[in-house]
Amino acid sequence: MTVRLHTEGAVAVLTIDRPEALNALDVTALRELRAHLTEVRDRDDLRVAVLTGAGTRAFCAGADLKGTRSSPATYPEALFRAPEQAADLGLYIRLMDLTDLSLCKPLIAAVNGHCLGAGLEIALQCDVRIASERASFGLPEAAVGSIPAVSGLHRLLKAVPAAHAMQMVLTGERIDAVQAARIGLVTESVAPAALLDRALTIATCIAANAPLAVQAVKRLSRQTSHLSEADAQQLTELYWGVLRDTADRTEGRQAFAEKRQPRYTGR
Repeated sequence: MTVRLHTEGAVAVLTIDRPEALNALDVTALRELRAHLTEVRDRDDLRVAVLTGAGTRAFCAGADLKGTRSSPATYPEALFRAPEQAADLGLYIRLMDLTDLSLCKPLIAAVNGHCLGAGLEIALQCDVRIASERASFGLPEAAVGSIPAVSGLHRLLKAVPAAHAMQMVLTGERIDAVQAARIGLVTESVAPAALLDRALTIATCIAANAPLAVQAVKRLSRQTSHLSEADAQQLTELYWGVLRDTADRTEGRQAFAEKRQPRYTGR
């Protein structure tokens, strides 16, 4: 297995395990990552996932150039295929776009080293990002005649101020963890040895909250980002109404009144 999954209570930890290749993603690794994320999505006992890389050198150095070689198939031949079929015809970037998985559980990136190209594009699809003090970030595609192929520029422009995003993509230069935290690409940088523990602390805190409410927050963050305030409020009210009638909301209010920790069931 090139992507491992283990659990810590209600938290799934996914590790890209190709340290000899700086955890670069080939088609096999991408398929395994998607399979594990699908498992997390479908398991009721898992509420949050942490994604990291094996070793200390890299979170993910991007696409594996040897494992993502061009196919003899033309782009039009692959264009109208589903992601799995498209990947077999050379359109492997479809496997890097995780939006089709409909993962409504939070995903935390614990960036333990180089986070470059497709690696950063994967991290940008996570809901929370924290980094080791040794981490570096970059989208170097323009330097090799390409562009970030998985909405990397679009997501980076949402994550950080536009001038910083454009400088990163136009120059292809890397930034370190200190600058990444300063511009908001990550929420914090910690000592390398403390990274996974810190990610698990955040994940455990999230997992202690009402799971339906947590999933509603994630859905709203994605579904309202392009809406007007009026339209966003209509959708927000809908989710609020759904949650109002759940057993977890009753439990949360009762636990607060009784000064105890709530016992949420996701119902």
